[in-house]
Amino acid sequence: MDSATSETRTATGTRAPLGASADNGLKIVVVGGFGAGKTTLIRSVSEILPLTTEETMTQAGEGVDDVSGVRGKSATTVAFDFGRITLDARNVLYLFGAPGQERFWFLWDRLFSGTLGAVVLVDTRRIDDSWYAIDRLERQGTPFVVACNDFGGPAFTPRAVREALDLDPHVPLVGCDARSRASGRTVLITLVEHVQELYADQARAPRQELV
Repeated sequence: MDSATSETRTATGTRAPLGASADNGLKIVVVGGFGAGKTTLIRSVSEILPLTTEETMTQAGEGVDDVSGVRGKSATTVAFDFGRITLDARNVLYLFGAPGQERFWFLWDRLFSGTLGAVVLVDTRRIDDSWYAIDRLERQGTPFVVACNDFGGPAFTPRAVREALDLDPHVPLVGCDARSRASGRTVLITLVEHVQELYADQARAPRQELV
């Protein structure tokens, strides 16, 4: 994608040219279960028309993917989604959405490479679908936040979600509506602040001197 010819959304919703370059590209990955709203979140917050790799779901896929709870879903990501947010003149945030189906998990290693952190998007109606993403991130030592997408189902208290996912107390947990740009930006801000805090803690930790 040529940033010199791409367009960005202004506050009024119109499109304006992006800058030709940025000094720092910060990568964030959005992961979660099948149908959790990852593509929707990236579409909502991206300042450019996002790149998506959605394909129409067919009856053949029902024998491979668990479609219970997402019967109204007609398309699915088969590679990744991509969006962009300009933070300032020198820093740009690149968003990558990972496919949720188990048969595409092999793509995650490439998507996780060089990432600043991750958003685990949770559908509380199918909360067990988030286990793999959280386990994978914890094993790799990748900072992440958990965002519960609002599908209008039974309300889960933050305590119940933490217990169900066995979340470490330091992992931020927020509610969100993936359709809302403001809500999505709040999730990303929470992640960036979490990463900054982790780096600050590491900088403050005493260094062991070599003997």
